Amino acid sequence: MATTVKDQHLDRRAFLQISAAAGGGLLIGLYAPGVAAQGRAGGPGTSAESLAPNTYITIHPDNTVTIISKNPETGQGIRTALPQIIADELDVDWAQVKIQQADLDPKYGAQFEGGSRAIPSNYHNMRLVGAGGRLMMLAAAAQQWGVPQTELTTKGGTVTHAATARTATYGSLSTLAATLPVPERAVIEAALKKPGDFRIIGKRIRGVDNMDIVTGRPVFSIDVAFPNMLHAVLVKCEVFGGKAVSANLDELRKLPGIRHAFIVEPAVGQGNNSLASGVAIVADSWWLANDARTSLKVTWDEGAVATQSSTGYLAQARELAARAATAPLPAPEPAPVPGEGRRPGPPRVVIGDVDAAFRTAATTIEAEYFFPLLSHAPLEPQNSTAHFHDGRLEIWSPSQIPSKQHPALGAGIPPEHVTFHLVRAGGGFGRRLVSEYDIEVARIARTVTEERAAAGLPSVPVKLLWSREDDLAHDQYRPTGFHFFKAGLDANGKLIAYRDFVASTNSVVPANEFPRGFVENVLVTSENVVPFGIPVGALRAPPTNGISFVKQGFIDEIAVAAGKDPLQYRIDLLNNPVGAGATGGFNPVRARGVLEAVRTMSDWDRRGSLPKGTGKGVAFQYAHAGYVAYVAEVSVDAKKAITVTRVWCAVDVGRQIVNPSHSENLVHGGFIEGMSHLMSWTITIDKGRVVQKNLHQYQPARMSHAPASIEVKFLETDFDPTGLGEPSLPPAVPAITNAIFAATGVRIRSLPLEEQGYRWT
Repeated sequence: MATTVKDQHLDRRAFLQISAAAGGGLLIGLYAPGVAAQGRAGGPGTSAESLAPNTYITIHPDNTVTIISKNPETGQGIRTALPQIIADELDVDWAQVKIQQADLDPKYGAQFEGGSRAIPSNYHNMRLVGAGGRLMMLAAAAQQWGVPQTELTTKGGTVTHAATARTATYGSLSTLAATLPVPERAVIEAALKKPGDFRIIGKRIRGVDNMDIVTGRPVFSIDVAFPNMLHAVLVKCEVFGGKAVSANLDELRKLPGIRHAFIVEPAVGQGNNSLASGVAIVADSWWLANDARTSLKVTWDEGAVATQSSTGYLAQARELAARAATAPLPAPEPAPVPGEGRRPGPPRVVIGDVDAAFRTAATTIEAEYFFPLLSHAPLEPQNSTAHFHDGRLEIWSPSQIPSKQHPALGAGIPPEHVTFHLVRAGGGFGRRLVSEYDIEVARIARTVTEERAAAGLPSVPVKLLWSREDDLAHDQYRPTGFHFFKAGLDANGKLIAYRDFVASTNSVVPANEFPRGFVENVLVTSENVVPFGIPVGALRAPPTNGISFVKQGFIDEIAVAAGKDPLQYRIDLLNNPVGAGATGGFNPVRARGVLEAVRTMSDWDRRGSLPKGTGKGVAFQYAHAGYVAYVAEVSVDAKKAITVTRVWCAVDVGRQIVNPSHSENLVHGGFIEGMSHLMSWTITIDKGRVVQKNLHQYQPARMSHAPASIEVKFLETDFDPTGLGEPSLPPAVPAITNAIFAATGVRIRSLPLEEQGYRWT
């Protein structure tokens, strides 16, 4: 999601750290003085130089290797990919490797899952850690045998001296290696493998948890269990911001298996990470706690949000658009002042003179597009387990960014008194970037411990588990967006004027969003729909997960109005940047590359031979530093039943794919998630509360709806590797809707399709 973390640049003087492992062996890690600033280790004032190194590798005497995976795992495959990078440069066989999940610890620097940043933030440093370890093994063997290090080679965790046919395992060399000087960073940089020598990077390695997952072993956060653990539910007001005034707590406590019942008072945290008011019910099992909800009677103060609704938001958006259509043209936005950033207020883009261009246009087209609020709906609802004892909190959480959403707020203790275990999540998609459930369980666990102590009972862990209904009703929703477009074309079909007014619940107009930079006259303005009391947050690929649908849909309309091939029209625009072209890192050459590739893959130029009711649609998107283009082939019958028959996808995320299997999975998953966004998903607000209660009203795409094939091609380009989880989603939706137009002549301008009578075949 939209988190930015720069690669940690470690100085040559203090780059690699080694030490002997207890019981024999070798520990290898990074050491960076600046890492201390990112965490809490030792409390305020702790010297960075006193911190322990980030220990990533343990070489054991039996020649097995344990590699730490530092980041949270939510299904994106990073728990396998980061150790792959280390293992390859270390030059061990994958069969020798055991992987251990890191806890939250500032010695590892940034530990988060979001923004497709795991690979670009860690790729180079993980290579350096592995290569540094390999050099230590070579140095130890050279000293032990009295031969030049340049005569030695490594493979499979073994050092070989070909001239004398001697070999030594890393395990046998590890004790000696721990006593040797650490190579300088420049030496390690020079020792990095050439991509052609990779044996693990770029290979199809199965996910390390795959067998446990398919055999039902406990690997997810929802599986965490301890002896004597209690189970909690937290009942919150259906209206956002509502507060519990009173409840029949004494009656609840008399129910079978109910151990505690109390009102949780609200607390304001960071951003949406706040503690909501509610009633906690704690029992011997989750089923008992959840059943007790049927006996709960609460008096709620629903607050001001109870007057808000989706129909009200839409009406206000249209009022704002009508006002904007007659408003004077804004002055061009001034160049930013270095160090001051963008001016405050809703974003805008003013280039050229749009009104003058419209007056000379041979053709004008207008369209209103809409995408709704969305819930993330991960298959594993929100949950967390905490144990409060002796003034400290230990927590087991599926959070994507635990260092930001800190449970210390809920427990009322300093952050350094929290031990945070990262547990695999059953999906995140940006939802777990905000982990208010950690704050909730911390508050509940502390209250339970205090009540038990008053009764002379020991503290016990408490697991909080939201129901599916809780998850839909109390999400951090993808913002909705209302886009009011107008385009002007000259007599040759060239786009000469482009206007977009955005009325949104959280206005975002990316500075580099196509076709900006390729049209001489552009006006993009926005206003927020207010008041708006619904919590919004990041959903996979913010904000392009919605913007791609509307932008790529309207550019398709422009191409058709111009009488042009929609794919070629995009390429023609990209071939003719205006002024400095697009901003924000967008590279039109890379965008053209994925479009050209997907044209060839899909046999786009022969789409005219498709049967009636079948069409191909194209869309591309630059998102989170990656370039993705889709062509979708779709058939629509007379009853509006839709089948996505085949999909082609071209991807440019740089020069190296770490794990092709995981990467293909991310593309497949991104496309199929887009199908859920397209057909059924919408969150509707009525009287300040969510209308949709469970998955029967918020149905994801099913296996039977998936295309028969999704062909993926990764382009090899000379750019640093970037992530893929986000870029694979946004253009999926417009590729399908543009294909529906090609098949039927009906233009899709709002979602979801179910509300327009469509369904999957």
